[in-house]
Amino acid sequence: MKLLENIGLKALHQIDPEAAHGLAIKALQMGMAHAPGTLTSPRLKTTFAGLDLPNPVGLAAGFDKNATALDGLAKAGFGFFEVGAATPRPQPGNPKPRLFRLSEDRAAINRFGFNNEGMDAIAARLANRPKNAVIGLNLGANKDSEDRASDFAKVLAHCGAHLDFATVNVSSPNTEKLRDLQGKAALSALLSGVMETRDALDRPIPVFLKIAPDLSDAEIAEIAEVAVESRLDAVITTNTTLDRKGLASKHRDEMGGLSGAPLFTKSTRVLARLSQLTDGQMPLIGVGGICNAQDAYDKICAGASVVQLYTALVYGGLSLVEGIVRGLDALLEQDGFSNVAEAVGTKRENWL
Repeated sequence: MKLLENIGLKALHQIDPEAAHGLAIKALQMGMAHAPGTLTSPRLKTTFAGLDLPNPVGLAAGFDKNATALDGLAKAGFGFFEVGAATPRPQPGNPKPRLFRLSEDRAAINRFGFNNEGMDAIAARLANRPKNAVIGLNLGANKDSEDRASDFAKVLAHCGAHLDFATVNVSSPNTEKLRDLQGKAALSALLSGVMETRDALDRPIPVFLKIAPDLSDAEIAEIAEVAVESRLDAVITTNTTLDRKGLASKHRDEMGGLSGAPLFTKSTRVLARLSQLTDGQMPLIGVGGICNAQDAYDKICAGASVVQLYTALVYGGLSLVEGIVRGLDALLEQDGFSNVAEAVGTKRENWL
């Protein structure tokens, strides 16, 4: 990590986490963040859900909720990145404080509640997006919506022309009863509306589903079935967890979703199980607890074609992205793979 970045991180950790996050976005907007540009190699280039990616390491949704740092993120070394979540109407989210660092655990707890400026403002920014990046949008529902299922389709219809992919997010724990939409009947109906909207776009784009890690084997099996039946292009495994086992931080009992290092094992097991249930035929994005290149490689070997991270940046800074991408390339070479696609699922059994 660069010296200046290290100093900056230490300073940010002395202030409120949400204020620090705002400063990190400002740094990206002003061109003051680590910016290696496109990171790639023959081993790292891959095609995922029809998208040509320079490398398989992406940024998870939630970092740039309002799509205000697109240019900076396009230069940060990610193979792709996801902004949002966006809802049809602006909403403030839950009361502050709603973001907590768990430094001892290299984790975070958030209960933001889909705070965002709404699809109109976000679509306007996406219309002026950098063209040399692969950018997706996390679709959300308004907390007070009378028809949450239709909200996802509304956002897709409004923003789809400016996107490379979209994600249906029914797995945030911070909007009451949102996770109820993961049940088979509700999820099938919701996805039917989203996929109809996708098919009606002038340029149809891949649609992903983001699921929770706190699912039983039976629930994972239902989601696998619905994902295939609904013609989804990929499943993101996983969102944050409500589990608090083994945490050391004083903030461990705060309400909200836990992300970061403690989520790694649980999310990777869900990933491997979903890979097994779909016989490796459903493309998967591995998310949850990735802190270094080995973590990213482990997700890929467990069944993920590509990966996403977020919370690790709180502790490692944006230069961590370049370290993970270059480290992943070295690990693939070490094990004799000529391309990342060859490694997908090769050690899945280790997680079942």
